[in-house]
Amino acid sequence: MPLVAHNDLPTFDVLRKDGHVVLDLDRAKHQDIRELHIGLLNMMPDAALTATERQFIHLVGSSNPIAQFFVYPFSLPQLNRGEKAEEHIDKYYFQFDDLAEQGLDALIITGANVINPSLVQEPFWGPLIEVVRWAKDNVASVFCSCLATHALVKHYHDIDRRHLSQKRWGVYSHKVLRQDHPLLRDVNTRFDAPHSRYNDVSRQQFEDAGCQVLAESDDVGVHLAVSPDQFHTLYFQGHPEYGAISLLKEFKREAKRFVSGERKKLPRVPENFFSAEGEDIANRYIAQLQSASGADLLAFPEDELRPHCDNTWGDTGKAIVNNWLGLVYQLTNLDRKQQFMPGVDPDDPLQLR
Repeated sequence: MPLVAHNDLPTFDVLRKDGHVVLDLDRAKHQDIRELHIGLLNMMPDAALTATERQFIHLVGSSNPIAQFFVYPFSLPQLNRGEKAEEHIDKYYFQFDDLAEQGLDALIITGANVINPSLVQEPFWGPLIEVVRWAKDNVASVFCSCLATHALVKHYHDIDRRHLSQKRWGVYSHKVLRQDHPLLRDVNTRFDAPHSRYNDVSRQQFEDAGCQVLAESDDVGVHLAVSPDQFHTLYFQGHPEYGAISLLKEFKREAKRFVSGERKKLPRVPENFFSAEGEDIANRYIAQLQSASGADLLAFPEDELRPHCDNTWGDTGKAIVNNWLGLVYQLTNLDRKQQFMPGVDPDDPLQLR
């Protein structure tokens, strides 16, 4: 599925260098292919802002070539940003009001860092819910990642997430619970997926709200659930967008936070992520942090650990997103579909396979 570089966002050049098909706007205009317009509400903190942007645009661009994809990143001014991140957003991101007027076919909402006990106390809560309310009636589907999932189930179902005793992060095995759901077409019945979170919404909470849980881990709980209508809102507690070194970079950031005194406890090594040799390297580093001081604390072994990072979840993430975008495509072409399939019910996306 070709991406269209409709502005100067550096991510498009990065993806080209990585071998992705990215069309410039002039070339895209001369191709007789249906367009889909996807909003990307990026709420991630500065350190992960551009990486998250690349991960999601890469995921969209890895799908089958049924359309040209225009991805529009935007953020919320209420999020606390440094000067460099603000400059990137001002230069390359879009304004929500402009996107709402233009119209979007689907929306992706990322996670975010929070500082308050309750999500409704966060400065971004009101603006986020404004976007969500608009999306409910104006896009075919909303793809939520991590914190966004917890925010939307709070908004729609008054579900309060449960704070965990320790960070739940690493790569875990999951089982598909609904093989007949079109989002899981051609997805293995067991697959890996990364998680990185301090909070959880349980399967029981999702099901009590009428949501359908599609994939779950015995170790870390729900990975993917969908809204009661089966499609309008996708709730991911895991991170299908993560690249091979995303957890490594996060591990490094957590170590730096410990070194700077921003966090008091030593970070844990992500579970089931590194090879056995990589785990030994990571555990030795953590042990050194307990006794080292000064410049020694900054010597994070990134180059040593990189060869021990395997991506065991990417194909599954791409398959689910491919299925999602295919359904978005069909729903946004519903008038034509009803012409050839008069019995299709637009309120039942399960028919749109």
